[in-house]
Amino acid sequence: MPHDIDPLVQNDAATGQTVDADEVAFFAKIADSWWDPNGPFKPLHQLNPTRLGYIRREVTAHFDLDKMAIKPYEGLRILDIGCGGGLISEPMRRLGGDVVAVDASEKNIKTASYHAAQSGLDIDFRHNTAEALAEAGEKFDVIINMEVIEHVADVAAYLAACRTLLKPSGIMLLSTINRTPKAYLFAIIGAERVLRWLPVGAHDWNKFLTPTELSHASTKAGFKPTEVTGFVFNPFSAKWRLSSSDFSVNYAMAAKGK
Repeated sequence: MPHDIDPLVQNDAATGQTVDADEVAFFAKIADSWWDPNGPFKPLHQLNPTRLGYIRREVTAHFDLDKMAIKPYEGLRILDIGCGGGLISEPMRRLGGDVVAVDASEKNIKTASYHAAQSGLDIDFRHNTAEALAEAGEKFDVIINMEVIEHVADVAAYLAACRTLLKPSGIMLLSTINRTPKAYLFAIIGAERVLRWLPVGAHDWNKFLTPTELSHASTKAGFKPTEVTGFVFNPFSAKWRLSSSDFSVNYAMAAKGK
């Protein structure tokens, strides 16, 4: 069901086949809160260390990088697609990557650009879409696709654009929410309606993808999907961890160029 969106906010969205304007407008309304660890994006702040650990593990292994290096990503061109406020873009730049961060919401880009500038980080933030970058002939060693695919309008077209953007030797890392009863209970009923960790309407259970569906869609787009990793939340410690077997709610998947 479409969100109740102010038309002035909806105009903030970039246009394109993969862009769901309602989704973009919904998050644009809370764009000023991206860096508030106790605000609407508190769950992402809690999850971020685990996401970053996963990204670092996969990228380091894929390119056989020095785990102990201060800036192991020097020489890598990294795309953070659907970057939001830049919660991942900034650490990727600190690790030495040449980062292009893109979001369909202009308000998100303004928030992210301001915060990165205040932090002294030179990140190429763009109000744009995956298909526009692909049409422009952009290429990347790494594509970071965290909590984005459940918000796009056309999954097949979106993944096809991402495949065009990835170099043959590159790797894309995706994370999303599984379409299970447990995910509905935890991600929507619990997080949105009971605990109020997220604004009501932040997710649509019908747009969630199972690991099998995401793997098939990635393969069809021309990727070679690899192992699935679960992100598991402990409600008692309020901590996340990686899991090799529990994908029942949040999970990530690596996809490589064939």
